[in-house]
Amino acid sequence: MISFSKLLQDQQHFGDSLRYHPDVQGSTRGTTLEKGPIVVWNCTRTCNLNCRHCYAEAVNKYSPGELSTEEAKHFMDTLVSYKVPVLLFSGGEPLMRRDIFDLFEYGNQIGLRMVISTNGTLIDRDKAKKIKALGISYAGISLDGLKDVNDSFRGVDGAFEKAMEGFSSCREAGQKTGLRLTLNKTNYQQLPAIFDLIEKEKIQRVCFYHLVYSGRGSNIANEDLTHDETRKALDFIIDKTIDLCSRGIKTEILTVDNHCDGIYLYRYMQSRDKERSEKILHLLTANGGNRSGSAIASVDWEGNVFIDQFTRDITLGNIREKSFGDIWDGFGNPFLEMLRNRKDHLKGRCASCRWLNQCNGNFRARAQSTGDFWASDPACYLTDEEIGI
Repeated sequence: MISFSKLLQDQQHFGDSLRYHPDVQGSTRGTTLEKGPIVVWNCTRTCNLNCRHCYAEAVNKYSPGELSTEEAKHFMDTLVSYKVPVLLFSGGEPLMRRDIFDLFEYGNQIGLRMVISTNGTLIDRDKAKKIKALGISYAGISLDGLKDVNDSFRGVDGAFEKAMEGFSSCREAGQKTGLRLTLNKTNYQQLPAIFDLIEKEKIQRVCFYHLVYSGRGSNIANEDLTHDETRKALDFIIDKTIDLCSRGIKTEILTVDNHCDGIYLYRYMQSRDKERSEKILHLLTANGGNRSGSAIASVDWEGNVFIDQFTRDITLGNIREKSFGDIWDGFGNPFLEMLRNRKDHLKGRCASCRWLNQCNGNFRARAQSTGDFWASDPACYLTDEEIGI
């Protein structure tokens, strides 16, 4: 994640302590030296929507093989033992898992910091109150545009209105909530209206995701923004981040899944505020760029462990056979060893990029879509001149 709020305006939020901590660079198995990775758990494949970009290829039916309640609780115990700082419940739609509130309650009892990634359509007032009461620190609700655009992209009429009801219910319950949006050719033109919605609904956090060509998302790679469109979208997000802060609105703004964005912010600020630009570069260097396989991990509904939620063709192990910590330590796993020393293995533009220490080869799942895991990320929109080639 690239925190526009932190880098541009020096705002402080919880995630910054994991992204820009002095011990980040010394850690190969966690967010910092003393902690494990953030774990994204796709706790179910079941979903009530049919999103066109779903990396999990979720379906509207129960998938046999899901971890049982007892297996899930044991898994959560191992995360606490491994000092995982955050468990993110995802899906599918996590609220369609039958025991989800039991798992929230258990996580709260064992002191596990929990967040949830949801489409929001199932959150009514009662569920919002339970989510708040059971210790979910943050609920990210996905929208991919305004009404018609969102419903088309998510495959169900009425999804937008239901999601907005979810926002409203969470706000009434005092539950911290944010918006998650995957940028594409259709919705990026709605960015002005999206920011109006953010301000009107008093949304506290916004994550703009770059499209990753994984799962069903691999079928719509042609709907990703062009490099020029990406830069225009970022220019607008930069302007709005600065504008909101100048008016005392503390909404946290982030982009996700493209570490070029950090370099873009640095270059943007170089000609406007030299001192601020150097602080940005310092923070980006401390963060080290993409950390799939070290600071971020993913586990699916059957217990398979991956380097992140998008890179699903390479399985590291299964928590039914070994503990999460033993799998993540990676002793004897040549792939993890290569990944954690990826600078020696990257190819193409990534291998020669002057910003390798700040980007770390960007997103490997998109590179893998080209047929070579170590190739350049095709979503890198920086020019050869900008990266020093």
